[in-house]
Amino acid sequence: MTESNANRLIVASCTPKTHEPVFKSVLESMDLDSSYLEFVNIREHSSFVHRNDKPGAQKVAEDAIRSAVARAAVLEPILVKEVDITKKALIIGGGVAGLTAGIDLAEQGFEVHLVEKNPTIGGKMAKLDRTFPTDDCSI
Repeated sequence: MTESNANRLIVASCTPKTHEPVFKSVLESMDLDSSYLEFVNIREHSSFVHRNDKPGAQKVAEDAIRSAVARAAVLEPILVKEVDITKKALIIGGGVAGLTAGIDLAEQGFEVHLVEKNPTIGGKMAKLDRTFPTDDCSI
């Protein structure tokens, strides 16, 4: 990219989940901001969706790549700012999900504050007599 004076990278391939970190590190090794990477997932968003329509898949892929080129032209660096966090959490709702989140966060060392509008916790689960499949008491 140095010889061509390029300052953006567009990758048209499969999901960025597996490959994006690799390409970002390549940009960083070339002293380019990793924000200048534009990924186009033509496997899942084109090939797989239009597997029985090859001309249609080709058109979708070409459109996606043209869109990526247009987006890449206006990409700007994303500023990364690290901030200290306070290990406190406010959970609104004392149903099963709220209680589970509270327990998980407390086990990670967070100070947890649970707010429930009703006088008892448990949400909808507290209104059930028995639960499937064990037929245990719900509370």
